[in-house]
Amino acid sequence: MPSPDSTTRAPVVLCAGIAVEDFLFKVDTFPAPGTKMRASDLVATTGGCAANAAVAVARLGGRARFSGPVGTDDASRRFLDALAKTGVDPSGVFCVEGGSISVSGIFIDRDGEKMVATLHGRGLDGAAPPDAAALVADIDMLLVDNRFPAFVAPICRAAAARGIPVVLDVDKATRLDDPLFATASHLIFSSEALTATAGTADLGAALLGIAASVRGFLAVTNGPDDVLWLERGALKRLPVFSVEAVDTLGAGDSFHGGFALALAEGRDEVAAMRFGAAAAALKCTRFGGISGTPGREEVEALLGRNRA
Repeated sequence: MPSPDSTTRAPVVLCAGIAVEDFLFKVDTFPAPGTKMRASDLVATTGGCAANAAVAVARLGGRARFSGPVGTDDASRRFLDALAKTGVDPSGVFCVEGGSISVSGIFIDRDGEKMVATLHGRGLDGAAPPDAAALVADIDMLLVDNRFPAFVAPICRAAAARGIPVVLDVDKATRLDDPLFATASHLIFSSEALTATAGTADLGAALLGIAASVRGFLAVTNGPDDVLWLERGALKRLPVFSVEAVDTLGAGDSFHGGFALALAEGRDEVAAMRFGAAAAALKCTRFGGISGTPGREEVEALLGRNRA
């Protein structure tokens, strides 16, 4: 997959949805109740599906923007400062007076597995963007998560009205008649969200069952297992890259960011999924949540060593 060069305009990808502040502790094993444990590393970083995807887009060579509701608390201010340092344009955020973003404390063990405790934000659920049309006026691709549907729905409608592709990261269980489905050109579920939404642990059957409710491209990610998607009603599988996982936090968001950017660059869905899968695999090899997301050259090199 060629990378953008000086003669090619890097696509603008707007990522809209939830903002979180993450504190990651690297431990050997998870602490038992009533015990103390020494952490070998600590990283404070941005978090949240859409915000993480925006960081991935920026690292992978796209022009990333983030839009979502934030508060006026210290965590929101730290989040915005950290996001700007990643190269993401945070001008699309909407500050809710007196509101607060979510904050997560995350333990990552030696196998890369995570244990998460989250203090949920306040006062943001009903927030809506003041001018959705302005947010999508000059973008090439919209990527949204479904954590703040009231906020992202008008942005999705504005993008769809302009013929801009909309990638929906279905990270939270929802219902089969979710209004966000109607404006999405591409829907990618997490395995947990798909299972809870469709009411079955058979991911293939779940995709086929949900297909009647959506009009766009439909897929599901499943951690280290194959990505499943539908092509003309037939179930297809995309093997992911085998790596030794150090930290899986942010891997799914790296996949979504890579997928959206590759689509914006003109790749088809299968090539875009491979690009996203390569970004996710490399992210898993390093500690730090989304701060460990790879650069473009690393992803290209992995793809080059594993040609389809």
